Amino acid sequence: MNTPNPSAPLTADEERFLLAAVELAARARQGGNHPFGSLLVLDGAVVLEAGNTVTTGKDVTGHAETNLIRLATVAYTRAELARATLYTSTEPCAMCAGAVYWSGVGRVVYALGEDELLELTGADEENPTMALPCRTVFAAGQRPVLVSGPHLRERAAAVHAGFWTGADA
Repeated sequence: MNTPNPSAPLTADEERFLLAAVELAARARQGGNHPFGSLLVLDGAVVLEAGNTVTTGKDVTGHAETNLIRLATVAYTRAELARATLYTSTEPCAMCAGAVYWSGVGRVVYALGEDELLELTGADEENPTMALPCRTVFAAGQRPVLVSGPHLRERAAAVHAGFWTGADA
């Protein structure tokens, strides 16, 4: 289920949270990983954050959102997660959307769209992208997950500058 207007303007708090997710993506990149970051907000406060660890963790499932969901499901009840919002620098991939769905998180807000990421990465066999919108994954489920995005595209895309081509940012 989508929000009535998925690209409605962000509130000041939502923008701050989304920019923090983009900053987490920058830190993941600086740490030798892919440029993705996410955070969990519950009752108006950031309670968890995670970056991508695919390279340093040598684990292809180490996406920012799956790392965050692993932490969240240990720390919070399903009822708490239903009230939570996951903010992420890039639209969750199919794997991450599945993790979000199964965790019970109630809402996702993302910056860069999966289709926009594909434009940046191109046909990269080493780091392939699956152009499957998270809304499509969530729509196949039996419970609603509200989605808002894309937002702040330019800020989110800047974190990827040069990364996928090997050029300096």
